[in-house]
Amino acid sequence: MTKKRKSVKKNNELKKIEELEQKVSESNEKYLRLLAEWENYRKRTIKEKSVSIEYGKELIISKILPILDDFNRAQKAGEEQKKGDGFLLINQKLSDALQREGLKKISVSKGEEFDVNQHEAISQIPTEEKKLKGKIVEEIEAGYLLNEKIIRFTKVIIGK
Repeated sequence: MTKKRKSVKKNNELKKIEELEQKVSESNEKYLRLLAEWENYRKRTIKEKSVSIEYGKELIISKILPILDDFNRAQKAGEEQKKGDGFLLINQKLSDALQREGLKKISVSKGEEFDVNQHEAISQIPTEEKKLKGKIVEEIEAGYLLNEKIIRFTKVIIGK
């Protein structure tokens, strides 16, 4: 072979090697992009499942809260009639089960400052005590947090 042919052959081989290296590089980039997309997809679906589960819990617990209120009212009526141990037991078991799922009652006391972020004023009544004006006089319906998110505001009466 002549020098010229060897040179041309060598140039062709170098071009093929460069082309192959470029293809390998492109393939690696595509692989890394696909891997990153897969990881993002996996994280997103895990988060969506978690949000969906929390929403489901919130929906179910919101439907159970009126039943819990009825138990509390029945318990108070039973205490007045010296009956109610059964209500107390059922109420306690239900409350414990809901607490394990992340439900917390928002505590409210008479004379507490009205907070629009936690309370819903359903009425105002005149009060003789000046210190109760604009403050909570009575809790009508308990409010609840589910995993630190308010799912029901506390319904209160405030003094005017």
